[in-house]
Amino acid sequence: MDEEFEAAELPSVGERLRVAREEKGYSLEDIAAETRIPLRHLESLETADWDRLPAPTYSIGFAKSYAGKVGLDRAEIGEQLRSEMGGQRTDNSTVEHFEPADPARAMPKWLVFSAIVAVLVIVLAFTWISNRSVSEEPVATANQAPTPQAPTVAATAPPPAQPAAAQGPVVVSATAPAWIRITDQGNTLFEGMLQPGQNYQVPPTARAPLLRAGAPEALKIMVGQAVAPPVGPAGQVTSNVSLLPTDLMRGPAAPAPVQQPAPPAPQNSLAQ
Repeated sequence: MDEEFEAAELPSVGERLRVAREEKGYSLEDIAAETRIPLRHLESLETADWDRLPAPTYSIGFAKSYAGKVGLDRAEIGEQLRSEMGGQRTDNSTVEHFEPADPARAMPKWLVFSAIVAVLVIVLAFTWISNRSVSEEPVATANQAPTPQAPTVAATAPPPAQPAAAQGPVVVSATAPAWIRITDQGNTLFEGMLQPGQNYQVPPTARAPLLRAGAPEALKIMVGQAVAPPVGPAGQVTSNVSLLPTDLMRGPAAPAPVQQPAPPAPQNSLAQ
């Protein structure tokens, strides 16, 4: 009789949850945000509107999460709600590990099935493409004609390089300060310092132009569009270098013979 009297006097689960929530200063929105339980289910728990709640297992899980948030005993709230909803007592271990979830948010079965089918199609397509690539690779290799091997030939010395055809004007330019003197049959055509970027073009009328350079490594000589070989070793004064196009493209050789000017006619040293 005492137990029945106490059960009759005990407030409902909804009232206990609401009172505990108000004592804590929480709103239903606060409980919904903390427990991730839909607000409509929390309202149904407090008003004992069982028709708007999901299956008893879900509802009991919601109530236990609510109770844990407001400081009530989870197991006690769960047992009382099970009794109020007319459900049968189940194994405690199963109930304790239940995680509340909103059935309305569950993924539809057709969507899950479609996702599984899409994954299987992608896997099969990838497997088919991989197998096709592997099977086609040896066929392509077999269709290739064997590369003929070149017969072994005894190494022979390459023929000497022929001088490049020399055409165009001869232009002497400096990459660094360089003193030069250019003469033609004893006549000085140019003498002085060439600064970097400066150049001197040998007159096309010169018959035997010769170059004397204090720093041949600082000179760049062009024959038309071709670059002539160096005219002398670095650090050494170079003299009597022929500036004829053919001689320049042939490369350094024995200095061209100096053509001395004809000696001047003797003059009488005594003034008349």
